[in-house]
Order: sequence, then structure tokens, then C-alpha cells
Amino acid sequence: MQRYKILWADDEIEFLKPHILFLEKKGYEVTAVNSGADAVEQVNEDHFDVVFLDEMMPGMTGLETLDQIKNIRPSLPVVMITKSEEEDVMEQAIGSKIADYLIKPVNPNQILMAVKKITDNKRLVSEKTNQSYQQDFRNISMAFMDDMNHEEWADIYKKLTYWELEIESSDDSSMSEVLDMQKSDANNKFSKFVIDNYEDWLNDPDCERPVLANDLMRKKVFPVVAQGKPTFMLLIDNLRWDQWCFLEPIFSEYFKIETRETFYSILPTTTAYARNAIFSGMMPLEMSKHYPHLWVGDETDEGKNNHEHEFLEEQLKRMRLDYKWSYHKIKQVAQGKQLADNLRNLMSNDLNVIVYNFVDLLSHARTEMEVIRELAPDESAYRSLTKSWFEHSPLFDIVQRLSNLDANVVLTTDHGTVRVKRPYKIIGDRNTNTNLRYKAGKNLSFNDSSVLVSRNPEDLHLPKQNVSTAYVFATEDSFFAYPNNYNYYVKYYKDTFQHGGISMEEMICPFISMVPKSK
Repeated sequence: MQRYKILWADDEIEFLKPHILFLEKKGYEVTAVNSGADAVEQVNEDHFDVVFLDEMMPGMTGLETLDQIKNIRPSLPVVMITKSEEEDVMEQAIGSKIADYLIKPVNPNQILMAVKKITDNKRLVSEKTNQSYQQDFRNISMAFMDDMNHEEWADIYKKLTYWELEIESSDDSSMSEVLDMQKSDANNKFSKFVIDNYEDWLNDPDCERPVLANDLMRKKVFPVVAQGKPTFMLLIDNLRWDQWCFLEPIFSEYFKIETRETFYSILPTTTAYARNAIFSGMMPLEMSKHYPHLWVGDETDEGKNNHEHEFLEEQLKRMRLDYKWSYHKIKQVAQGKQLADNLRNLMSNDLNVIVYNFVDLLSHARTEMEVIRELAPDESAYRSLTKSWFEHSPLFDIVQRLSNLDANVVLTTDHGTVRVKRPYKIIGDRNTNTNLRYKAGKNLSFNDSSVLVSRNPEDLHLPKQNVSTAYVFATEDSFFAYPNNYNYYVKYYKDTFQHGGISMEEMICPFISMVPKSK
């Protein structure tokens, strides 16, 4: 066990001998000094894990000593001990980034607790996290044996994400491999669940089905607008549930989170299909039939999401919602800054939709640029990169400004992504689409196992280019690869983040509603 070193500075240090002996019996090495100047000298000469610092010392005060210690060792944890309960003293100490603040008289157990909180916090948290996950592991595994519905699957995904983030934040990653295996098992069973139920969700009116992308505006967004306040809808493309969990603490500083819900993306889980379904309130087949001038299929290279504004306008007309509304798609930093400056002018609208394209760009850049792949080699780094982008983006400025307005805010996405690892051979003609997680075309050749195949796309409410068009969806962490130049193709795309197929990460999407704390 590591032997931690403590520096204790107090002008009445001789009266603290019992406390020091108590700590030494617990295995700590304590250096005692009776002035701030001596404390600074010790910090200059030796390494310490914790400093206990009396605030009321003659000569150099505790706060002055604290400043000098932080100049020498900025990350050294300092616990301030004082008789004073004056608020300004506490604020100055806290502003200097102290680790803890104790009021005299202190007893030995208080001191021990403060030390343990600093020195053993990560170890204790890691041990508790691993112990708690081991207890929950069995519950999750038992749930796989049940005939779960869509809500229970969403809960399983949230629970696995919770443990992934908890284990990641601890010092002990010994359970990471176990969690990865359980998550892989979950995705295997989730894929079978979707294959067995997806067609019924779309065609059986009596079937218990989740809120799908084409239901999102009608069932989730418009009821918020109906509350009477201006509503801002933030749609961040490609935002997975785990990425939202990483951003949530930032949002919680400014907003009261009212609901943390999920909905299911439609298939294919791509922007062209899922986001158009959100704004049109229709499935792709209905969009292609009723709005052929707006629908852009896989057979063309034209931008497939250039008509979201028109689709939303048509949905509002169908539902006879006489809203005053606006739509904004942010692709560049300058557009985001301009929108942030114009937010107050949008308060006269009932609904303001803001589509922010970045996470999708990040996933594509990670695939195509070696430097981005090095920066985000796994899910953990990918989450961190997303958070770092958000904190330095105009979107954060928009969020901060929204927190000062009397408005409702909803945050959502169109679909997520999954890190693909296993290649799956498929053969198609030159007209087959290029997506790695689904294929649409004629004369597709593949092994039928572990994929969702639709030879009659209309059953899945999908348009087809010709009478023999079929759709094939990859499941779990697989990706389609052509036999030609197979090894190069596999090496290039393995471990990249893709979307279009069936996995918890792609299909189970966040829908968050919140109100500003200031209001």
C-alpha cells in the first residue's frame, strides 16, 4: 500500500500531536511545521500528497501561504483549517482551488476523512464501481433471457452506457473487458429483437412500438411547443446517448433537465432517411410518393437533406399547426456565431429549429484523416473529442444565451453511430449505394445470416429504384466489404464510426427537454 506524505502547518502545532500520532498509526507520514514560511520551504524541497494549512497564523497568513504553495505546486491538494466562518475567507480559499475546508476544532476522524477523500478517493470509487457493476452484471444478463420490449431495451442501453462511463472514469479498468463483452452480447440480442419486430412496428396498428423518427415532432416536440413558450429545438446530428451523457453536466449548469427520454431512429439509420423522417413526419416511402420533388434517393449524388425546411413546412400544414417558426442549419462556425447574435429576435416565434452539423463531420473526418483517428482511437476519446468541440463551438454560445431567455429547449439527434470491427462480404453492382452499414440495390449477393434483409422494401416503408431492389442492413459491429481489394478495404474502415445499420448506438437516440435555471 502506498505511504502518503502529509505536510501540516499550524502555529500551535504542538497541540495537534494526538492528531498527528493518529495519522501516523494509520500509515501516513506527517511533517509538522509552525509557520507559513516553513510550509513553503518544505513544499519547495520535498514531495507531499496533502497539505493541511491553518488559516490564522502570525506572519504569513494561511491564504498567503496557499497562494505561494499553488505557485510552486498548482496541483498539490491543500485543506484549509480555520476558526473563522467568515464567508469571504471561505470564498477566497475556494477561489484558490483548495481541496477541502474544515472549521476548528477538528477531531482526528475528520482529518482522516479529509485525507482519504483526497488520497484514496479514486481507488475507493473504482473499487465500489467495479463491485456495483459486478452486482448489476447478473441482473443485466438475466434480462437478456426475458422477452424485452423497446422500453426495456432502451433502459438496458442506458444502464450499459452508465457503467461504461463509470468504469472509464475510475482508475481500475479491470472490468472494462467484461463490460465490452456484455455490451457486445446486448447488441447481438438487440439486433435480433429489431429484426423480429421492426416490420410490425411499421405495419401493425395494434403493436406496441416505440416513438420512431417519423413520430418525433408530433409526439415529442409539438407538445412542448403547446406549453405556450417559445421552443428551441437543437438537433445535433449523429449524437449518441453516451455523448449526450458526456455533455449533460455542461447543460445542467445552465438548465433544469426535465426529461431524459429516448426514441428509435428508423432504418436506414442515416441522415438522408432518419432526419428527413423527423421533419416530414413520414417514412421514406411516403415521402417519395407524396413529395417526389423533395425526396432524393440513393441513386443520385444530390444532397439528400436540402429540403428539411420544406418537409417541416408540409408537416405543419398537414397537422394544421399555425406556428410562427424558423429553421436554421449550421455547417460553418460563422453561421453559428451569426445565429447566436440573433437569438433574441427569434423569441417571437413559437418554434425555432436549429440543426447543427458537426458530429457527423467528425465521424467522417475520423475515417478519412489519420490524425483524427489518432486523436479518437476509441469510444472514450471520441466522447472527449465531442465534448471538447462543443465547449469551443458557437453551439455552446447559443446554449449559454438560450439559458438567459424564457424559452423551452429540446435537444435531440437523427441517429447515432457504432464503431465497426467485423467485415461482412457482400457483392453488388455499380448502382449499389456506398454506405458500409446498409446496401440498397439489385442482384446483391451475401450470406443471409446476421443481417436484416428486405426483398420487398415496401414492407419497411422504403422506396426502391426498380422492381428488384432489395435492402440489407448490417447488425452489431459488422460492416459491408466488397471482395475486390478486400484486405485494403477492411484495414481502412475497421474501427471507424459508421451508421446506417442496426445497433443500440445507432437506433436508440436521446430526446432531452429542459428549461433555463435563470427562469
